[in-house]
Amino acid sequence: MNRPDVDMGQALEALLRFAGNRSLTLKEAGGAHLTLRRDDGAERAFAAAAIRRALTDGLLARETDRLLATAAARSFLRRRLSGAGDDAYGAQHRDDAMRRLEVEGSPQIVRVNRAESPLGVLARMKDRQGGLFLPEEAVLAGERLHADFTRGQLQPRVTASWEPRLSSHGDGARGGIADLTDSALSARRRVAQAVDSIGPELAGVVLDVCCFMKGLETVERERQWPARSAKLLLRAALLALSRHYRPPTPERRATTLHWGAEDFRPSL
Repeated sequence: MNRPDVDMGQALEALLRFAGNRSLTLKEAGGAHLTLRRDDGAERAFAAAAIRRALTDGLLARETDRLLATAAARSFLRRRLSGAGDDAYGAQHRDDAMRRLEVEGSPQIVRVNRAESPLGVLARMKDRQGGLFLPEEAVLAGERLHADFTRGQLQPRVTASWEPRLSSHGDGARGGIADLTDSALSARRRVAQAVDSIGPELAGVVLDVCCFMKGLETVERERQWPARSAKLLLRAALLALSRHYRPPTPERRATTLHWGAEDFRPSL
């Protein structure tokens, strides 16, 4: 047996698809059902409860003796037709991608909403040669810092003048280190190490964009930087951060070779 809310959703979908961009007028009422006539002459009966629900939810608007579908009706139909189920509304406003991130020292595949962060917009930006403005390793480094930042529960306690400290509370104070899990403490240490590796000149823009989710224009306005300068500084900072997470392999020292003629060694 179908649930009542599922049945109502199907009835609303049928009603709004019938309405489309045309106006509807009530032709006749027959108990629990009402017959609607579209301005092109088409007629169809619908449950009176579905029509009342559409009017209550703002999916249909009444103009004198006519009914018209609203912008909310088009959004409702997009959610229904997207096939995303209960998460359909959020699916319209997300740009999901699967990323391979290191969580607690082990690689895991996680879902990332690229539309949530300004970094996601930059990740799709092209340079003048048509390549990606941010290399993939730079984007992954920013997402990894954000994951540790969130896991370390730093968001409510930090400001623009944040410094990489474990906590400003004493060990015995409520909300201090004593209340943090080992996972949160480890995440805080990783954030502190990452910020130290970037340096004070570049750490601020990374924290603003990747952790505080500020747009580049906001960063430039707050820091009184020239226009379009934050984008370049962010790229340099993320590349430095990626080298912190994945330091380059040191080159092997070349073996010393000795060159000589065949008879350079004295014979015994």
